Amino acid sequence: MSDRNKGILLLLISAFGFSMMAALVKLSGEVPTVQKTLFRNLVSAVIAFGFVMYNKERLFGKKENQKLLLSRSALGTIGMVLFFYAIDNLVLSDADMLNKLSPFLLIIFSAIFLKERARLYQIVSIIIAFIGTLFIIKPAFSVEFIPYLAGVFSAVFAAGAYTLLRVLGDKEKFYTIVFYFSFFTTVSLLPFTIAYYEPMSLQQWIYLLSAGGFATLGQFGLTIAYKFAPAREISIFFYSTVVYSALISIFLFGQVPDWLSILGYVTIFGASFYMFLKNNQNAKVQHSKA
Repeated sequence: MSDRNKGILLLLISAFGFSMMAALVKLSGEVPTVQKTLFRNLVSAVIAFGFVMYNKERLFGKKENQKLLLSRSALGTIGMVLFFYAIDNLVLSDADMLNKLSPFLLIIFSAIFLKERARLYQIVSIIIAFIGTLFIIKPAFSVEFIPYLAGVFSAVFAAGAYTLLRVLGDKEKFYTIVFYFSFFTTVSLLPFTIAYYEPMSLQQWIYLLSAGGFATLGQFGLTIAYKFAPAREISIFFYSTVVYSALISIFLFGQVPDWLSILGYVTIFGASFYMFLKNNQNAKVQHSKA
């Protein structure tokens, strides 16, 4: 199997992991969002801790990377809490697709903070993706608008976290970054979880601990996939999460996305596919010049 196909397979597995995480979070029912987020990250922290110890790496990374690791973790934590809130209050595939705006927002943040010039086709893709979100949100500016807003802001904070990951690059091992983030989330949300703790049934415990396991599978799969092939060549396959989430929404929760939401999915996916094709085209041109 070629490295590119290995990367694609790992992305499909990663997408399945994240989709199952979202489904299990929703299945856990009436549990405070911060409590759900804490248990999801507690499992990831334990698994990542094992990887760090096995490879005899520093648990909290290098001293010079602390600001980056801390900032990435803070943004990721807020993004995840907002995403879980959206999952609890929206059709699962709607919440998932709004969170998938993060690659487009990453382009904007990279241009602002990393001084990476945004190309015309990227700007066009961002505009198209934004139009797609309006089909999903169907803005009415009522109380029902809040979960959609949470979904959008979950993507904003995720994009901020990914921007800092770009800055980190290969300065830290992926399992160190995952442990740092999971540990930070667990510790920062612990006081809120204690204050608003809701007793859980055995079934809810199983759902949330399983969500943590699937989330770790998703995180590791995503990280390793991009070591086999560049993001521009395979990133489009990560959008399979929306297919998984839509099927789970229909068969597990009986939630069928309306036609405007489906139009929004197609619009955002189309923007991503267009950007994917242009990235590969530009890469081939640069390769031929080299």
